[in-house]
Amino acid sequence: MGNCGTREESATVTSAVVSSFKPGAETLHQVSLTQQQQQEEKQQQQQNAQQLAQNLSRKATPSRRQSLSSLSDLSIPSTPKGVEDLRQNSGSNLLVFTMYELETITKSFRKDYVLGEGGFGTVYKGYIDENVRTGLKSLPVAVKVLNKNGLQGHREWLAEVIFLGQLRHPHLVKLIGYCCEDDHRLLVYEFMFRGSLENHLFRKVSVPLPWSTRMMIALGAAKGLAFLHGAEKPVIYRDFKTSNILLDSDYTAKLSDFGLAKDGPQGDETHVSTRVMGTYGYAAPEYVMTGHLTAKSDVYSFGVVLLELLTGRRSVDKTKPTREHNLVEWARPLLNDKRKLLQIIDPRLEGQYSMKGAQKACSLAYHCLSQNPKARPLMSDVVETLEPLQNRKDMVSASFMYTLNSGVAAYQIHNRFTENGNGCYTRQGTSPTARNGPAVCRVR
Repeated sequence: MGNCGTREESATVTSAVVSSFKPGAETLHQVSLTQQQQQEEKQQQQQNAQQLAQNLSRKATPSRRQSLSSLSDLSIPSTPKGVEDLRQNSGSNLLVFTMYELETITKSFRKDYVLGEGGFGTVYKGYIDENVRTGLKSLPVAVKVLNKNGLQGHREWLAEVIFLGQLRHPHLVKLIGYCCEDDHRLLVYEFMFRGSLENHLFRKVSVPLPWSTRMMIALGAAKGLAFLHGAEKPVIYRDFKTSNILLDSDYTAKLSDFGLAKDGPQGDETHVSTRVMGTYGYAAPEYVMTGHLTAKSDVYSFGVVLLELLTGRRSVDKTKPTREHNLVEWARPLLNDKRKLLQIIDPRLEGQYSMKGAQKACSLAYHCLSQNPKARPLMSDVVETLEPLQNRKDMVSASFMYTLNSGVAAYQIHNRFTENGNGCYTRQGTSPTARNGPAVCRVR
């Protein structure tokens, strides 16, 4: 198992934690030590390990006010710590896999097992069971293989181990384990059967998500962010976007990819100063301009995703007319005008949505996207706003189901004739393109 040595202390907690590990540094340092120095070094390491164990003795709990003191306590400057030490002392239930085991899980990383690729590396589907290791529960997994080029990949990898190793919530993807062997950095997650929200919204062959499913996804993602922000030591996600929202078989939304997550401001601090990172089109304007990061930066990003759910458009789309390239710039002025609502709601919904619910969702997006961070709501308030939209009586009754057949998504959508009480009517049908009649709406 390869170890990760120390680096200089950083100004922020998570950066300090992440930067304290550098591949191979511990081994290179020990080669030059005399036998006496090695003994002294060993004693010091034992003392540091005891200190670390004391600092991490408090396990994180699934409560909303979760204590994450271990994230800051882990930052001990100039102390060699291997990832194995982190596992042993953090109180987490993460499994430490070997490269051989992960090669077995992914059939030697076969190309037809690839789930996705990106700047971070490649994600493969795999399957763990007792054939891999005695006592393992049988279940499908996703294995992320980090690119070896550059320290940033390792930094992000370690941030995920730290955050997801301690955070547990129904709307956060579950990290099962990791591998830190030589220069290999891999993460093993629960397998999310439906893939990313990005694919469902923007993939050309995808079936349009029904309104009720979109609102359910928005609520789930909001609960995930609210959980992070509501911790005793808040966590700022920093990279909230559709590709990082994964869906399980029931379309439950779960936040993934915590590589850019940061510990939030503490005490009298109003923000965290950090290098600007994230994704263009989702990052809050004040963060891009100043590097000042707050929980309200995540709220802005949530507003962008909510707007994408409402419109069916990407945050940035150069195929649209010039004035519509940037979704927020084009749509936000329309969000508070009920008369212009139909101009922005995804036309693929074909009128099958709650008009009052859409108005409330648009108003929420408008406030989340405020240029003034202080004017944006808290994520806990966002959750309270979205929850009533799940059970609106004027919402079209629909069930949505995917079945996979030879890698091709098939679907079936059932709608019964409904007069929704808000001037919107729909008729029975068995697919979005083969209804007995179109939806008819009158705008009041």
